[in-house]
Amino acid sequence: MSTTALIVIASIVAAIVFIAAVVFGIRAYRRHRFTQAVEQRDKDQVHYAFIINPSKPQAAELRPHIEEYCRRKKLRQVEFIETQLDKDGHACALEALDHGADVLIAVGGDGTVRTVASVVSGTEHTLGIIPIGTGNLFARNMGIPIDDVDAALTVATSHGSRQVDMGRLSMLDQPEDEREHAFLIIAGIGFDALMIDDTDPELKKNISWLAYFVSGFRHLFSPKYRGTITMTGADGEIHSSKSVSFRTFLAGNCGQIPMVSLMPEATYDDGLLDFELIDTSGGIIGWANLFGDMVHQTVVGKPGQSPLSTNSTLDQIQGISAEIELERKALAQVDGDIVGETKRIRFDVDRRALRVRVPQLEDAQAGIGASYETSAQ
Repeated sequence: MSTTALIVIASIVAAIVFIAAVVFGIRAYRRHRFTQAVEQRDKDQVHYAFIINPSKPQAAELRPHIEEYCRRKKLRQVEFIETQLDKDGHACALEALDHGADVLIAVGGDGTVRTVASVVSGTEHTLGIIPIGTGNLFARNMGIPIDDVDAALTVATSHGSRQVDMGRLSMLDQPEDEREHAFLIIAGIGFDALMIDDTDPELKKNISWLAYFVSGFRHLFSPKYRGTITMTGADGEIHSSKSVSFRTFLAGNCGQIPMVSLMPEATYDDGLLDFELIDTSGGIIGWANLFGDMVHQTVVGKPGQSPLSTNSTLDQIQGISAEIELERKALAQVDGDIVGETKRIRFDVDRRALRVRVPQLEDAQAGIGASYETSAQ
């Protein structure tokens, strides 16, 4: 290899290292500013209930840390309730309300957050979040720190919140399923639920959300679904399409997932859901085109397919409800939790039904998350 080539390669490597150092430096500076900002927030002296998922690896050591934090900050009304195999976050949240809790803080992943939120939604109570899961997608979308427990604790135990929407999924052909399934991020039916259901829990612990791709690869060529889709748009008009063929149908309250903007226009407080119908044809070529579509809309920040796409479908529309009647049963999921098989399903939204503790405006401007309106709760 010539001296010139070595110099070029060395220059490229040096440039990459420099850029990486700058990025990490900016992130460290923003995190420092965020920590300073949240530490100035007034602690809220109300009754806190920490609902902890003990199955998470960090949970055992996290509880004493939270207890010490509360003692240090002189928070006097604090209780801890742990989820169990026969007692999920929903049951724990009901118990916390019976005990007089004002703020229910979910300590866990998106599943724990979702089940606690399903009880807090529609009440005068407030949800706090200490994210310790693998995805923590709702916390990410809300700008809540996912790798700084004390910063998350400060946000959860201080004034500053906003009202957000809560999605609802109902399986209409299962009358015994009396409870609507709440979701905060994305619910869906079809390929997405099949992929989630087949994900290896141990692999998920080791490689986090990347484990979903391993499972998804096994189901790339599973049979498609066909049915009638009826949607109520943002303007209240009803649109119905029969014999629609698709891989998966999604309803999103938040559209950002790791590395990808799945629904670029999804906003968690606009009273709308972003519905997305996904389909592919032509074998692996179709899936490659779909991946290109995802990258394209992530880069441009708008929903839509890549100009080069030929064997994929990525249709998106905003609305207040959608109902699907399938020819055969399909698995459904809410925020990564499987809720069973169904042939008739409905998605709805409760506008600004949930109050969530979030970073205040000045905290967000310090570099974490978006700019949030705040309230006194």
